Amino acid sequence: MSSSDQNTADPSPRPGRLTAAAVCAGLEALALVAGGGYLLVMGLLGRPDSPRQAEMGGLTLIALGLIPLLAARGLLLRRAWSRGPAVATQIMALPVAWTLLTSDGALIPAGIALAVTAVSALVLLVSPTTTEALGISGPDRA
Repeated sequence: MSSSDQNTADPSPRPGRLTAAAVCAGLEALALVAGGGYLLVMGLLGRPDSPRQAEMGGLTLIALGLIPLLAARGLLLRRAWSRGPAVATQIMALPVAWTLLTSDGALIPAGIALAVTAVSALVLLVSPTTTEALGISGPDRA
């Protein structure tokens, strides 16, 4: 039986920390897709300075939103591979949060929300409870 089959067949309840990490990744995916959709619509229907740039930015955000979405699904299904993309997404979110926090007043609340979500998700993802639920063994648990 492969490790992914073991994770699927695990009868124990999913730890709350794992579910919370999946929710954080899902919220980030939702924000990326919504922001990308907004840019895409504005590029197609609005009057941006550069419609092509707005459309491409929108498509890029939508595509990037798929990474945390797939990671969230993998976390909910207890797939060990999902922790890597989830952690990478959180690490990439931190500089974005910092940029938002150091911008003009209107974007500061978004920066706070992103920073809190990213740090919370990182703490949840490296938790021993989460790694155990995903079947990830560390160097001392070979």
